Amino acid sequence: MANKHGRIGILVGGGPAPGINSVISAAVIEAVISGHEAVGIKNGYEFLVKGDTSQTVELGIDDVSTIHTQGGSILHTSRTNPTRRPEDLETCVATLKALNVSHLITIGGDDTSFGASEIARVAGGDIRVAHVPKTIDNDLPLPGDMPTFGYETARHVGAGIVMNIKEDSRTTNRWYFIVAMGRHAGHLALGIGKAAASTLTIIPEEFPQETISLSEVCDVLEGSILKRKAAGRPDGVAIIAEGIASKLNMSDLRSIAGLKIPRDQYGNIRLADLPLARILRAEVERRFTERGTPMDIVDLTLGYELRSAPPIPFDIDYTRTLGHGAVRFLLSDLDDEQTIQGAMICVVDGQLKAVPFEDMRDLETGRTAIRLVDIKSLYYDVARRYMIRLEADDLEDKTKLDRLAAVAMMQPEAFKRRFGLKN
Repeated sequence: MANKHGRIGILVGGGPAPGINSVISAAVIEAVISGHEAVGIKNGYEFLVKGDTSQTVELGIDDVSTIHTQGGSILHTSRTNPTRRPEDLETCVATLKALNVSHLITIGGDDTSFGASEIARVAGGDIRVAHVPKTIDNDLPLPGDMPTFGYETARHVGAGIVMNIKEDSRTTNRWYFIVAMGRHAGHLALGIGKAAASTLTIIPEEFPQETISLSEVCDVLEGSILKRKAAGRPDGVAIIAEGIASKLNMSDLRSIAGLKIPRDQYGNIRLADLPLARILRAEVERRFTERGTPMDIVDLTLGYELRSAPPIPFDIDYTRTLGHGAVRFLLSDLDDEQTIQGAMICVVDGQLKAVPFEDMRDLETGRTAIRLVDIKSLYYDVARRYMIRLEADDLEDKTKLDRLAAVAMMQPEAFKRRFGLKN
Protein backbone atom coordinates (compact mmCIF):
# COMPACT_ATOMS: atom_id res chain seq x y z
CA MET A 1 0.00 0.00 0.00
CA ALA A 2 1.53 3.32 -1.06
CA ASN A 3 2.42 5.71 1.72
CA LYS A 4 0.54 9.01 1.51
CA HIS A 5 3.78 10.86 2.19
CA GLY A 6 5.52 9.25 -0.74
CA ARG A 7 8.32 6.72 -0.81
CA ILE A 8 11.98 6.83 0.06
CA GLY A 9 14.03 5.96 -3.01
CA ILE A 10 17.62 4.73 -2.79
CA LEU A 11 20.15 4.66 -5.65
CA VAL A 12 23.89 4.19 -6.09
CA GLY A 13 26.10 6.01 -8.60
CA GLY A 14 29.75 5.90 -9.61
CA GLY A 15 32.23 3.18 -8.78
CA PRO A 16 31.64 0.63 -6.00
CA ALA A 17 33.02 1.21 -2.51
CA PRO A 18 32.96 -1.10 0.51
CA GLY A 19 30.00 -0.25 2.73
CA ILE A 20 27.34 0.57 0.13
CA ASN A 21 25.13 -2.32 1.18
CA SER A 22 25.49 -1.32 4.81
CA VAL A 23 24.12 2.16 3.99
CA ILE A 24 21.22 0.59 2.08
CA SER A 25 20.49 -1.82 4.94
CA ALA A 26 20.44 0.86 7.66
CA ALA A 27 18.39 3.25 5.51
CA VAL A 28 15.75 0.64 4.67
CA ILE A 29 15.44 -0.53 8.28
CA GLU A 30 15.11 3.07 9.53
CA ALA A 31 12.57 3.91 6.81
CA VAL A 32 10.37 0.90 7.56
CA ILE A 33 10.53 1.45 11.33
CA SER A 34 9.48 5.05 10.67
CA GLY A 35 6.43 3.86 8.75
CA HIS A 36 7.66 4.63 5.24
CA GLU A 37 8.17 2.49 2.15
CA ALA A 38 11.65 2.03 0.71
CA VAL A 39 12.26 1.42 -2.99
CA GLY A 40 15.60 0.52 -4.48
CA ILE A 41 16.36 2.16 -7.83
CA LYS A 42 18.67 -0.05 -9.86
CA ASN A 43 21.73 1.16 -11.77
CA GLY A 44 21.91 4.70 -10.47
CA TYR A 45 20.45 7.37 -12.75
CA GLU A 46 20.66 5.16 -15.87
CA PHE A 47 16.96 4.31 -16.23
CA LEU A 48 15.61 7.43 -14.55
CA VAL A 49 16.92 9.62 -17.37
CA LYS A 50 15.10 7.35 -19.84
CA GLY A 51 11.77 7.69 -18.06
CA ASP A 52 11.85 3.96 -17.23
CA THR A 53 10.03 3.13 -13.96
CA SER A 54 10.50 -0.64 -14.22
CA GLN A 55 14.00 -0.88 -12.76
CA THR A 56 13.03 -0.73 -9.10
CA VAL A 57 12.67 -3.16 -6.23
CA GLU A 58 10.61 -2.87 -3.04
CA LEU A 59 12.85 -3.29 0.00
CA GLY A 60 11.83 -4.53 3.42
CA ILE A 61 13.75 -5.39 6.55
CA ASP A 62 14.04 -9.08 5.63
CA ASP A 63 15.61 -8.09 2.29
CA VAL A 64 18.45 -6.13 3.87
CA SER A 65 19.01 -7.47 7.39
CA THR A 66 22.18 -9.40 6.48
CA ILE A 67 23.64 -7.44 3.56
CA HIS A 68 25.69 -5.01 5.64
CA THR A 69 28.74 -7.30 5.60
CA GLN A 70 28.70 -7.75 1.82
CA GLY A 71 30.79 -5.87 -0.69
CA GLY A 72 29.41 -4.47 -3.94
CA SER A 73 25.88 -3.07 -4.29
CA ILE A 74 22.63 -5.02 -4.33
CA LEU A 75 21.21 -2.14 -6.42
CA HIS A 76 24.15 -2.18 -8.82
CA THR A 77 25.53 1.16 -10.00
CA SER A 78 26.30 3.21 -13.09
CA ARG A 79 28.08 6.40 -14.14
CA THR A 80 25.10 7.83 -16.03
CA ASN A 81 25.14 11.63 -15.72
CA PRO A 82 21.62 13.08 -15.16
CA THR A 83 22.93 16.62 -15.71
CA ARG A 84 24.43 15.96 -19.12
CA ARG A 85 21.45 17.65 -20.82
CA PRO A 86 18.66 19.76 -19.26
CA GLU A 87 16.05 17.37 -20.63
CA ASP A 88 17.79 14.40 -18.94
CA LEU A 89 17.54 16.14 -15.59
CA GLU A 90 13.90 17.01 -16.11
CA THR A 91 13.09 13.43 -17.14
CA CYS A 92 14.95 12.11 -14.10
CA VAL A 93 12.85 14.27 -11.76
CA ALA A 94 9.63 13.38 -13.59
CA THR A 95 10.42 9.66 -13.34
CA LEU A 96 11.05 9.92 -9.62
CA LYS A 97 7.70 11.66 -9.20
CA ALA A 98 6.02 8.93 -11.28
CA LEU A 99 7.49 6.43 -8.83
CA ASN A 100 5.95 8.45 -5.99
CA VAL A 101 9.42 9.12 -4.61
CA SER A 102 9.24 12.19 -2.42
CA HIS A 103 12.49 11.46 -0.58
CA LEU A 104 15.67 10.29 -2.29
CA ILE A 105 18.90 8.84 -0.88
CA THR A 106 21.82 8.88 -3.30
CA ILE A 107 25.03 7.05 -2.50
CA GLY A 108 28.09 8.07 -4.49
CA GLY A 109 31.08 10.30 -5.03
CA ASP A 110 31.50 13.84 -6.31
CA ASP A 111 29.72 13.27 -9.64
CA THR A 112 26.76 11.49 -8.05
CA SER A 113 26.46 14.19 -5.40
CA PHE A 114 26.39 16.90 -8.07
CA GLY A 115 23.55 15.06 -9.81
CA ALA A 116 21.75 14.76 -6.48
CA SER A 117 22.08 18.48 -5.79
CA GLU A 118 20.69 19.31 -9.24
CA ILE A 119 17.73 16.97 -8.70
CA ALA A 120 16.96 18.76 -5.41
CA ARG A 121 17.18 22.13 -7.18
CA VAL A 122 15.00 21.23 -10.17
CA ALA A 123 12.44 19.39 -8.01
CA GLY A 124 11.84 22.66 -6.18
CA GLY A 125 10.93 21.07 -2.87
CA ASP A 126 8.88 18.17 -4.27
CA ILE A 127 11.74 15.74 -3.71
CA ARG A 128 13.99 16.00 -0.69
CA VAL A 129 17.47 14.58 -1.26
CA ALA A 130 20.05 13.13 1.14
CA HIS A 131 23.42 12.24 -0.35
CA VAL A 132 25.71 9.77 1.41
CA PRO A 133 29.27 10.44 0.22
CA LYS A 134 31.34 7.42 -0.73
CA THR A 135 34.59 6.93 -2.55
CA ILE A 136 37.69 4.90 -1.92
CA ASP A 137 39.58 7.97 -3.17
CA ASN A 138 38.76 9.87 0.07
CA ASP A 139 38.67 13.12 -1.91
CA LEU A 140 35.42 14.72 -0.72
CA PRO A 141 35.89 17.60 1.77
CA LEU A 142 33.93 16.14 4.66
CA PRO A 143 33.83 18.29 7.81
CA GLY A 144 35.99 17.23 10.70
CA ASP A 145 38.42 15.61 8.25
CA MET A 146 36.37 12.40 8.34
CA PRO A 147 37.26 9.83 5.68
CA THR A 148 34.76 8.95 2.97
CA PHE A 149 33.28 5.54 3.59
CA GLY A 150 35.02 2.74 1.73
CA TYR A 151 38.44 4.36 1.99
CA GLU A 152 39.52 2.59 5.17
CA THR A 153 38.55 -0.82 3.78
CA ALA A 154 40.28 -0.11 0.46
CA ARG A 155 43.43 0.99 2.28
CA HIS A 156 43.31 -2.10 4.51
CA VAL A 157 42.93 -4.53 1.61
CA GLY A 158 45.39 -2.62 -0.58
CA ALA A 159 48.05 -2.55 2.13
CA GLY A 160 47.75 -6.30 2.54
CA ILE A 161 48.28 -6.83 -1.18
CA VAL A 162 51.28 -4.50 -1.26
CA MET A 163 52.84 -6.25 1.75
CA ASN A 164 52.71 -9.52 -0.19
CA ILE A 165 54.20 -7.83 -3.24
CA LYS A 166 56.99 -6.33 -1.11
CA GLU A 167 57.98 -9.83 -0.07
CA ASP A 168 57.94 -10.99 -3.69
CA SER A 169 60.04 -7.97 -4.62
CA ARG A 170 62.61 -8.79 -1.94
CA THR A 171 62.66 -12.46 -2.84
CA THR A 172 63.09 -11.93 -6.61
CA ASN A 173 65.33 -8.83 -6.47
CA ARG A 174 63.15 -6.70 -8.70
CA TRP A 175 61.00 -3.59 -8.67
CA TYR A 176 57.24 -3.24 -8.82
CA PHE A 177 55.41 -0.16 -10.06
CA ILE A 178 51.88 -0.16 -8.61
CA VAL A 179 49.27 2.40 -9.62
CA ALA A 180 46.55 2.97 -7.01
CA MET A 181 43.17 4.53 -7.76
CA GLY A 182 42.61 8.20 -6.97
CA ARG A 183 41.38 10.39 -9.84
CA HIS A 184 42.16 13.76 -8.30
CA ALA A 185 43.95 13.13 -5.04
CA GLY A 186 46.62 10.80 -3.66
CA HIS A 187 44.92 9.78 -0.40
CA LEU A 188 44.52 6.08 -1.24
CA ALA A 189 48.00 5.71 -2.74
CA LEU A 190 49.60 7.45 0.23
CA GLY A 191 47.47 5.55 2.74
CA ILE A 192 48.42 2.20 1.22
CA GLY A 193 52.06 3.16 0.76
CA LYS A 194 52.44 4.44 4.30
CA ALA A 195 50.65 1.48 5.91
CA ALA A 196 52.58 -1.09 3.85
CA ALA A 197 55.90 0.80 4.09
CA SER A 198 56.38 0.87 0.33
CA THR A 199 59.75 2.10 -0.91
CA LEU A 200 58.17 5.31 -2.17
CA THR A 201 54.79 6.79 -3.06
CA ILE A 202 54.20 9.46 -5.68
CA ILE A 203 51.04 11.59 -5.55
CA PRO A 204 49.88 14.46 -7.78
CA GLU A 205 49.80 16.96 -4.91
CA GLU A 206 53.59 16.98 -4.67
CA PHE A 207 53.74 18.60 -8.12
CA PRO A 208 52.45 22.18 -7.66
CA GLN A 209 52.33 22.97 -11.38
CA GLU A 210 49.12 22.31 -13.31
CA THR A 211 50.83 20.13 -15.93
CA ILE A 212 53.82 17.85 -15.54
CA SER A 213 55.84 15.83 -18.01
CA LEU A 214 56.20 12.08 -18.09
CA SER A 215 59.94 12.66 -17.72
CA GLU A 216 59.50 14.40 -14.35
CA VAL A 217 57.63 11.45 -12.88
CA CYS A 218 60.15 8.99 -14.25
CA ASP A 219 62.98 11.08 -12.78
CA VAL A 220 61.56 10.45 -9.31
CA LEU A 221 61.26 6.71 -9.95
CA GLU A 222 64.70 6.42 -11.52
CA GLY A 223 66.29 8.42 -8.71
CA SER A 224 64.75 6.17 -6.08
CA ILE A 225 65.94 3.04 -7.84
CA LEU A 226 69.48 4.43 -8.02
CA LYS A 227 69.44 5.45 -4.35
CA ARG A 228 68.19 2.00 -3.39
CA LYS A 229 70.92 0.36 -5.50
CA ALA A 230 73.53 2.58 -3.86
CA ALA A 231 72.40 1.16 -0.52
CA GLY A 232 72.84 -2.39 -1.83
CA ARG A 233 69.18 -3.16 -2.50
CA PRO A 234 68.11 -4.16 -6.03
CA ASP A 235 64.43 -4.43 -5.05
CA GLY A 236 61.66 -1.98 -4.30
CA VAL A 237 57.97 -1.14 -4.56
CA ALA A 238 56.72 2.21 -5.86
CA ILE A 239 53.08 3.26 -5.37
CA ILE A 240 51.86 5.85 -7.89
CA ALA A 241 48.50 7.61 -7.57
CA GLU A 242 46.56 7.34 -10.83
CA GLY A 243 45.77 11.05 -10.54
CA ILE A 244 49.31 11.62 -11.79
CA ALA A 245 47.97 10.78 -15.26
CA SER A 246 45.44 13.61 -15.13
CA LYS A 247 48.31 16.07 -14.63
CA LEU A 248 50.50 14.67 -17.39
CA ASN A 249 50.93 16.60 -20.58
CA MET A 250 48.38 15.01 -22.90
CA SER A 251 50.83 15.22 -25.80
CA ASP A 252 53.11 12.90 -23.82
CA LEU A 253 50.32 10.35 -23.61
CA ARG A 254 49.12 10.75 -27.19
CA SER A 255 52.67 10.27 -28.47
CA ILE A 256 52.53 6.68 -27.29
CA ALA A 257 51.52 4.55 -30.26
CA GLY A 258 47.87 3.55 -30.27
CA LEU A 259 47.02 5.27 -26.99
CA LYS A 260 43.68 7.10 -26.90
CA ILE A 261 42.43 9.33 -24.10
CA PRO A 262 39.06 7.83 -23.02
CA ARG A 263 36.54 9.96 -21.10
CA ASP A 264 33.37 9.15 -19.14
CA GLN A 265 29.94 10.84 -19.23
CA TYR A 266 31.12 13.52 -16.83
CA GLY A 267 34.05 14.43 -19.08
CA ASN A 268 36.63 12.92 -16.76
CA ILE A 269 39.55 11.01 -18.25
CA ARG A 270 38.91 7.30 -17.67
CA LEU A 271 42.12 6.82 -15.75
CA ALA A 272 41.46 3.14 -15.16
CA ASP A 273 41.72 2.66 -18.94
CA LEU A 274 45.10 4.39 -19.17
CA PRO A 275 47.98 1.93 -18.69
CA LEU A 276 49.94 4.35 -16.51
CA ALA A 277 51.95 1.67 -14.70
CA ARG A 278 52.99 0.13 -18.04
CA ILE A 279 53.89 3.54 -19.47
CA LEU A 280 56.12 4.38 -16.50
CA ARG A 281 57.66 0.92 -16.52
CA ALA A 282 58.56 1.14 -20.21
CA GLU A 283 60.20 4.55 -19.87
CA VAL A 284 62.24 3.67 -16.76
CA GLU A 285 63.32 0.34 -18.24
CA ARG A 286 64.44 2.20 -21.38
CA ARG A 287 66.61 4.51 -19.28
CA PHE A 288 68.38 1.65 -17.54
CA THR A 289 68.87 -0.23 -20.78
CA GLU A 290 70.54 2.82 -22.31
CA ARG A 291 72.76 3.03 -19.22
CA GLY A 292 73.88 -0.53 -19.89
CA THR A 293 72.25 -1.97 -16.77
CA PRO A 294 68.90 -3.34 -17.98
CA MET A 295 66.31 -4.20 -15.35
CA ASP A 296 62.97 -5.97 -15.34
CA ILE A 297 60.12 -4.07 -13.65
CA VAL A 298 56.70 -5.54 -12.90
CA ASP A 299 53.72 -3.20 -13.32
CA LEU A 300 50.18 -3.55 -12.01
CA THR A 301 47.18 -1.46 -11.03
CA LEU A 302 45.25 -1.64 -7.75
CA GLY A 303 41.64 -0.58 -7.76
CA TYR A 304 39.06 -3.06 -8.94
CA GLU A 305 40.34 -5.54 -6.34
CA LEU A 306 39.50 -3.01 -3.61
CA ARG A 307 36.19 -1.47 -4.62
CA SER A 308 33.83 -4.38 -3.87
CA ALA A 309 35.70 -5.89 -0.93
CA PRO A 310 33.63 -6.74 2.15
CA PRO A 311 33.79 -3.70 4.44
CA ILE A 312 35.94 -3.82 7.55
CA PRO A 313 34.21 -3.11 10.90
CA PHE A 314 35.09 0.61 10.75
CA ASP A 315 33.20 1.07 7.49
CA ILE A 316 30.25 -1.09 8.61
CA ASP A 317 29.90 0.96 11.78
CA TYR A 318 30.33 4.25 9.91
CA THR A 319 27.89 3.44 7.11
CA ARG A 320 25.15 2.20 9.39
CA THR A 321 25.26 5.60 11.07
CA LEU A 322 25.19 7.37 7.70
CA GLY A 323 22.24 5.30 6.42
CA HIS A 324 20.31 6.02 9.62
CA GLY A 325 21.23 9.71 9.36
CA ALA A 326 20.07 9.99 5.76
CA VAL A 327 16.55 8.85 6.67
CA ARG A 328 16.39 11.00 9.80
CA PHE A 329 17.33 14.05 7.71
CA LEU A 330 14.73 13.27 5.06
CA LEU A 331 11.97 12.84 7.64
CA SER A 332 12.92 15.85 9.76
CA ASP A 333 10.45 18.70 10.26
CA LEU A 334 9.64 20.20 6.84
CA ASP A 335 7.83 23.15 8.43
CA ASP A 336 11.04 24.57 9.82
CA GLU A 337 11.97 27.49 7.57
CA GLN A 338 15.63 26.65 8.09
CA THR A 339 15.15 23.15 6.69
CA ILE A 340 17.18 22.42 3.60
CA GLN A 341 15.84 20.35 0.71
CA GLY A 342 19.11 18.65 -0.17
CA ALA A 343 22.25 17.87 1.81
CA MET A 344 25.26 15.64 2.23
CA ILE A 345 25.05 13.42 5.32
CA CYS A 346 28.20 13.50 7.46
CA VAL A 347 29.40 12.52 10.91
CA VAL A 348 31.21 15.27 12.84
CA ASP A 349 32.58 14.66 16.33
CA GLY A 350 30.33 11.64 16.67
CA GLN A 351 27.21 13.57 15.68
CA LEU A 352 25.23 13.52 12.44
CA LYS A 353 25.38 16.67 10.36
CA ALA A 354 23.50 17.55 7.16
CA VAL A 355 25.73 19.81 5.07
CA PRO A 356 23.87 21.79 2.35
CA PHE A 357 25.08 20.94 -1.16
CA GLU A 358 25.95 24.59 -1.71
CA ASP A 359 28.46 24.46 1.16
CA MET A 360 30.32 21.61 -0.53
CA ARG A 361 30.67 23.24 -3.94
CA ASP A 362 33.77 24.81 -5.40
CA LEU A 363 32.90 28.46 -6.05
CA GLU A 364 34.89 28.52 -9.30
CA THR A 365 33.69 25.29 -10.92
CA GLY A 366 30.24 24.98 -9.34
CA ARG A 367 31.05 21.29 -8.78
CA THR A 368 31.56 19.42 -5.55
CA ALA A 369 34.87 20.54 -4.05
CA ILE A 370 37.84 18.16 -3.98
CA ARG A 371 39.87 17.35 -0.87
CA LEU A 372 43.56 17.04 -1.69
CA VAL A 373 46.41 15.64 0.37
CA ASP A 374 47.99 18.43 2.41
CA ILE A 375 51.69 17.98 1.69
CA LYS A 376 52.51 20.37 4.54
CA SER A 377 50.75 18.16 7.09
CA LEU A 378 52.39 15.91 9.66
CA TYR A 379 50.69 12.93 8.00
CA TYR A 380 52.46 13.54 4.70
CA ASP A 381 55.73 14.61 6.33
CA VAL A 382 56.04 11.34 8.21
CA ALA A 383 55.19 9.32 5.10
CA ARG A 384 57.80 11.22 3.06
CA ARG A 385 60.53 10.77 5.71
CA TYR A 386 60.29 7.00 5.46
CA MET A 387 60.46 6.85 1.66
CA ILE A 388 63.59 6.02 -0.28
CA ARG A 389 63.87 8.81 -2.83
CA LEU A 390 66.40 11.43 -3.83
CA GLU A 391 66.43 14.41 -1.49
CA ALA A 392 68.37 17.67 -1.55
CA ASP A 393 70.99 16.47 0.95
CA ASP A 394 71.78 13.46 -1.27
CA LEU A 395 73.06 15.85 -3.91
CA GLU A 396 74.87 18.17 -1.48
CA ASP A 397 76.68 15.48 0.51
CA LYS A 398 79.83 14.57 -1.48
CA THR A 399 80.01 11.00 -0.17
CA LYS A 400 76.39 10.30 -1.03
CA LEU A 401 76.67 12.02 -4.40
CA ASP A 402 79.78 10.05 -5.37
CA ARG A 403 78.09 6.76 -4.46
CA LEU A 404 74.94 7.62 -6.41
CA ALA A 405 76.91 8.77 -9.44
CA ALA A 406 78.93 5.57 -9.48
CA VAL A 407 75.77 3.44 -9.47
CA ALA A 408 74.36 5.56 -12.29
CA MET A 409 77.64 5.34 -14.21
CA MET A 410 77.86 9.13 -14.36
CA GLN A 411 80.19 11.86 -13.16
CA PRO A 412 79.05 13.43 -9.85
CA GLU A 413 78.44 16.88 -11.31
CA ALA A 414 76.58 15.39 -14.28
CA PHE A 415 74.40 13.38 -11.88
CA LYS A 416 73.69 16.50 -9.85
CA ARG A 417 72.63 18.41 -12.96
CA ARG A 418 70.55 15.52 -14.20
CA PHE A 419 68.70 14.91 -10.95
CA GLY A 420 68.60 18.43 -9.55
CA LEU A 421 65.39 18.51 -7.53
CA LYS A 422 62.57 20.52 -9.03
CA ASN A 423 60.12 20.30 -6.11
